[in-house]
Amino acid sequence: MQYYPNKMTEPIKPPFNEETARAKVKAAQDVWNTRNPELVAQAYTSDSRWRNRTEFFTGRQAIIEFLKRKWAKELDYRLMKELWCYTENRTSVRFEYEWRDPDNSIQWMRTYGNEHWEFEDNGLMRIRDMSANDYPIQDVDRHYR
Repeated sequence: MQYYPNKMTEPIKPPFNEETARAKVKAAQDVWNTRNPELVAQAYTSDSRWRNRTEFFTGRQAIIEFLKRKWAKELDYRLMKELWCYTENRTSVRFEYEWRDPDNSIQWMRTYGNEHWEFEDNGLMRIRDMSANDYPIQDVDRHYR
């Protein structure tokens, strides 16, 4: 079982259709917005392989360590994910999120990117491949509060 904000649930499992693929993306968005590395890591296989920008790593413990570093740097992180396309056990997602750097807390940033996901039959993600770019924004231009 995986914990998603406000409920315990079985992971959404492949094969995906449009409805289940969208629900999988929404569940991922909700759990990432908790900013809880241990909780987020539950959605991945124990040997999940990640590429996040220029970092490559494997396994839940590495995911947890990465997310702790990420959210120590990306203050007030708020994420939106949107389904791009899907197949039986894969999805592609576009995302954007906003955050502030602790070294310059008045400067907001928006990060735009894409992720490609591959899932095991049990609904846990075994591969996550992410590319992104950061863009400075003004507080008045924020979308996510």
